[in-house]
Formats: sequence, C-alpha cells, structure tokens
Amino acid sequence: MVTNQALQQRKQAVIACGQGNLYPIYVARAKNAEVWDVEGSRYLDFGTGIAVCNTGHCHPQVIKAVNQQMENFSHTCVMVNPYESAVALAEKLVELTPGNSPKKAMFVTTGAEAVENAIKIARAHTGRRGVIAFNGGFHGRTNFTMGLTGKVTPYKDHFGPFPAEIYHVPFPNSLHGITEQSSLQALNTLLKVDISPRDVAAIIIEPIQGEGGFYVASPAFLQAMRALCDQHGIMLICDEIQSGFARTGHMFYTEVSGIEPDLITLAKGIAGGIPLSAVVGKAEVMDSAPVGGLGGTYGGSPLGCAAGLAVLDIIIQEQLIIRAKMIEQRFFESLGALKASYPNVIADVRGSGAMIALELMLDGTPSEPNPQLTKTIISMAQAHGLILLACGFHANVIRFLPPLTITEAHLNEGLERFHTLFDQAMASG
Repeated sequence: MVTNQALQQRKQAVIACGQGNLYPIYVARAKNAEVWDVEGSRYLDFGTGIAVCNTGHCHPQVIKAVNQQMENFSHTCVMVNPYESAVALAEKLVELTPGNSPKKAMFVTTGAEAVENAIKIARAHTGRRGVIAFNGGFHGRTNFTMGLTGKVTPYKDHFGPFPAEIYHVPFPNSLHGITEQSSLQALNTLLKVDISPRDVAAIIIEPIQGEGGFYVASPAFLQAMRALCDQHGIMLICDEIQSGFARTGHMFYTEVSGIEPDLITLAKGIAGGIPLSAVVGKAEVMDSAPVGGLGGTYGGSPLGCAAGLAVLDIIIQEQLIIRAKMIEQRFFESLGALKASYPNVIADVRGSGAMIALELMLDGTPSEPNPQLTKTIISMAQAHGLILLACGFHANVIRFLPPLTITEAHLNEGLERFHTLFDQAMASG
C-alpha cells in the first residue's frame, strides 16, 4: 500500500523545497467537507484548498459541467477561438459584482495574474505609475504582486529586487491600536512625502485581509478610500480573491460598504477548484488596455468557465450566502465559548460568513502574539482529523474556511474536534 510517508519522501526528492506542504497528507479522494488520504484516514476540511472549494469537494454539478465540457473540447484559447461559456460567465460576473456602472471582465488563471492585470489596466487608464497597498496584505507570488504584498517572510524573502513605485500604509486594526484615522493619516502623509497623488494609478485593498489575518475593513474605511480615489482620479482596486463568491455571507464583501470599485479581482472560489481568475471593472476603465494587451494562453479556459457557471448556479440554488451566515453564527458561538475558557490566550474571534479567524496572544496581551501555540495547534490537527490553516502578520492566527456546503453534522463534529485539539495543545504546555 502507498503511504503518506513514502509519498512525502518521493516528493522531497523531486519537488523544490520552496513549494513545501503544510501536512504530509496525500489525498486520495474528497467529498464536500470530507477528505481521505491514501492510507484511508478521514479528515474534516476547514481550509478547502485556501478558500477555493466554496461549493465543497466534488460537487455533482461542477463534475457534470466539467465532464460535459471535456467531452466537447478542453482548450482552444479564448483569445484565438472563443466560446459561449466565457461570454456567459462574463455576463454573470459584470451583473453580480458591486456597482451599477456598465462593466466588463477579462479572464486569466491565477489570483496573482488577476492582480497583475488589474494594475496594468489601472496604469493604462490613468497614465500613472504608482500603486499603494497595505501592510499585511497579500496579493500573490509573482514579482509585482510580491512587491504589493505587505509581509516579507516567507513571500518576499530572498526574492528582490521588486518593482519601483509601490508604497505601503498601515491597515486599520483596532486590536493592535491602528485606528482608521491613523491609517488615513499615514496615507495622506505618504501622498505628501513620497509620491504625489497625481502620480498614483491605483490603491489596492482587500476588504477582508486574507493572509494578513482576516482583519476586516469597515464600510466607513472603504467609503473613505473611495472618496480619496475620486478626489485624485486614482483607481480603487478591491481584491476579493479570498473573500469572494459567498464566502463572507455576501457575494462579494465590498458590497457591504455600498461603494463601487473601479476594478475588482476574483479567483479562488470562482470555479470549484478548476484554475480560473478574473478582473471585473468599469467598462471605460477595462477598455483602456490595448487589444492583445491582456490575457494568457489558459486564461478563461473552457473547463474553468464551465465550472464557474456551475458554481454560480449552486450559490443561488443552495442559498450559500445564507448558509455562510449560519456557519458564521455557529463558529462565533463555539469559538466564543473557547475564548471565554481561555481569555488570556485567545485575543480575538472575528470574520464574516465562513471566513473566521482565531488570534492567539501571550499572557492576555494582544500586542504579544503567540505564533508558537499557533504552530503547535496546526501541527496537531492531523492527529485530530482536521485540516487547518494559519495566517497573520505575526503568524499567530488560525483561519477557518470550511465549505459553504458543509453539513451541520460535519460542522459540529469539526468544532468539537477543534475544542479537544485546543485543550490538548494547552495541556502540552
């Protein structure tokens, strides 16, 4: 029988160390929130491939759509011989994304590609060079998106130099004493000290930071970003790569603020695990890029577009936006009880929908992060039949990203397992 250990040894011999794996668990099959490894062990998946499988693993409608498309054709390149599914998916995305302006879309393959193309479009539209991002933000692993990402280790370490004209300001974080006013003040200072607003093409922001720790931008702060961008002719890009497609209890979290971004980047939950990403934006902005200036060989693949259409149908048919809010309530109840039991260890429980974070601290002091306990809990999760992910500027946050289709029984089972795991991690010292 093939074992996890044997596969891990084979992997380490042929795959670069930089592409490491969190768990030595080699998946054989998965269904909705359950995953089985090659040894037959069962796990409940609270990570879903980093918020990719919003509709669960192997949803029958996604399988049917992809299989049917595969029987017809697998690839022609949307920039050579396009197909109806790409047009149909674009039609739905321009309708669903926030704002009433006429919009257009374009497709690529990964979240980083979506961000890269959003920056290209913003620069083409404004004729400006500068881009402002936020501390703790994550936008990808390509050279430019690494530059935008507001955390060095492990994403930027050893990989510079990065492109010029990228600037960072603090993201509001009340737990750590960064008020919205101080963040705005830092942004205004930047525009006086380092770059004129006349030279800024775009400000890019995650409405809920992903890798940064699930810190949430308030509606007021997003409205302030919109007002500042309008004042100076700057493009506002909302990065909804991790927070999109009903994950937060909203189709896109930006809509909570009532603003319309100039551009929005989409990926992860868009196609149920088939690689696909998109940029959607105001039509006049999107059309600023010259013909042939956007795209890629696999961008908007037939398989991805077929899966994307199925995912949107599932979100509506199974009321996954409502389901996400129900999951949020259950997590807040369960993790809130855990926080009451460990008030000097758990600094915060936060998030929206099925995008929930648990932040760990030392001795009741939020400014003293506890990455060691976080690491211990993640390392012990496999033995408890859980797949968990960490994140955070200080690597002290456990993030929960279950499928929106998870059954109530599996949700309760997973939370019970996590309580047991947490108690054992605390007992281990």
